[in-house]
Amino acid sequence: MTLSHLKAATGALAIGTALLGGALAHAAEEPTYGGKLEIINYYPTLSALTWDPADSVWKMNNDAGHIYESLIAGDLSKAQSRGGKFNFEPDAWLAPEAQRGELAESWEVRDDPLRVEIKLREGIMFPAKEGVMDARELTAEDVVYSLNRQMASKRAPANLYEFVDRIEATGPHTLTVFMKHYNSEWDYRLGFGYYTQIYPKEVVDKGINDWRHANGTGPFRIANYTQGNFATYERNPDYWDKTAIDGKEYQLPFVDSFTYRTVKDESTQHSLLRTGRVDIMELVRWSAVEELKKSAPDLQWRRALMHSGYLLALRNDVKPFDDVRVRRALNMAVNKQEIIDALWGGNGELLAFPLHPDYLGIYEPLKDMPEEVQAVFKYDPDEAKKLLAEAGYPKGFKFQAQVCACNATHMELMPLLAAYYEQIGVTMEIVPMEYAAFFGAMNGKNHAAGYMMQKGHSNPTTALRNSYTPGDPWNAAVYDNPKFNEGLQAAFDERDNEKRAEILREITRVGLADAPYVYLPTPYIYRAWWPWVKNYDGELFAGAVKPGPVYSRIWIDQDLKKKMGY
Repeated sequence: MTLSHLKAATGALAIGTALLGGALAHAAEEPTYGGKLEIINYYPTLSALTWDPADSVWKMNNDAGHIYESLIAGDLSKAQSRGGKFNFEPDAWLAPEAQRGELAESWEVRDDPLRVEIKLREGIMFPAKEGVMDARELTAEDVVYSLNRQMASKRAPANLYEFVDRIEATGPHTLTVFMKHYNSEWDYRLGFGYYTQIYPKEVVDKGINDWRHANGTGPFRIANYTQGNFATYERNPDYWDKTAIDGKEYQLPFVDSFTYRTVKDESTQHSLLRTGRVDIMELVRWSAVEELKKSAPDLQWRRALMHSGYLLALRNDVKPFDDVRVRRALNMAVNKQEIIDALWGGNGELLAFPLHPDYLGIYEPLKDMPEEVQAVFKYDPDEAKKLLAEAGYPKGFKFQAQVCACNATHMELMPLLAAYYEQIGVTMEIVPMEYAAFFGAMNGKNHAAGYMMQKGHSNPTTALRNSYTPGDPWNAAVYDNPKFNEGLQAAFDERDNEKRAEILREITRVGLADAPYVYLPTPYIYRAWWPWVKNYDGELFAGAVKPGPVYSRIWIDQDLKKKMGY
């Protein structure tokens, strides 16, 4: 496939790659309370998949992380827009210096016995919920109950909590996590990651998977929900947190409510944004930016490298993908730079998945990696044919590849991959699926030999663990390499940050060289919002896909909105 053919097939329009972003003006403005936000969030086509944190569904944090809080969250006072060094783009990574206590006031790792001692904030309230519970204070028993319930869940990811011996409440507002052995990811797994929400037993007793029963300590409460349409959250008047602006403290949240709009049609999403019926759109593909800038020139923008990898998982436990030569061949057959240039108009990068440049001090660029790794990312169809012949497939082979029909980029990429593979004699049959069936196939490990993924990077150790370790539900490639496994365990055991970073770089090279996935480019994505959205510069997550702390700090300039005719 030539560059001209790819351009003709996609009709892609190139746009400039200059960094965009709206500068925060909050330092010179007085915050105001009231109003409502309309948001098309980062997952615009997906409604809530569950309301029970123990179901272990990743999207739970995005739908209920405004209601249920965790022990630790991102410290948004250290955002780049506020003079700090963190962009709060990663979907589940908070550097130690970017963390703040949410429900936890403080924590300390101690030895003999190995444990984490945690002190909770006092005076945090669960609000009254009619038919569910009376208002009462959060206690250590609530934290112990929630974490134990998660660890006992049949849906909990394998081995996620194997390092935990027990969790005990040692006082009304103190608890201790006793560890069997040190795990450098303890803060993520118990504090700010997926499946770390804290909730009262009363909600579980009433039926926690019914959204009408949801009741937590977070800045918002759910007010209304219609599957496939919208979810509306209202201000929690009993919320405990405050924020400092220009040396003055303000009670959070500022807005009265916000609504998530589930909109499957991309043109409808753009229309809602363009006409001001949506205040924030958290994911705008590069191809729409030029037109939106022309039709709605007042929009503010942020450009960022997406924190998800596009991957075609190749099941290492079935033929022909049990042979590393075949897997490397399918990588070399794809002109990845051509996809960036022609399909995405230059809006993409080749990354050393699953690490990301935002992992400061850890990420190693591809150009610095061994040739064995770099070759996986280079377009070389002749070498691909040679490898296939060496593996016993001189005439190629056929395989099925499943893809979620809900992902527009995937539906664009799959025909291109099929065309590349035709050039080396390989036939890929594309099998589109609805999300529930698609996700269920991977979760049940009955997915096809090929499985197209958009996989979040999470944080450095988690991204490596759930991409490459046997038994993990997100390891769709069913990859298993003892050398990698040993290295990852060493990273979990290591307490020194610099030594751990070098271990992570070493095992990343191992995983990339083995090519259990076809590694596709990572696109730049855009975020857009109207100027009346204040104290916001496109920050995305303050925990694992958790935007609640971001929304709670936004206020709306109602006068400006009216002046602009909206």
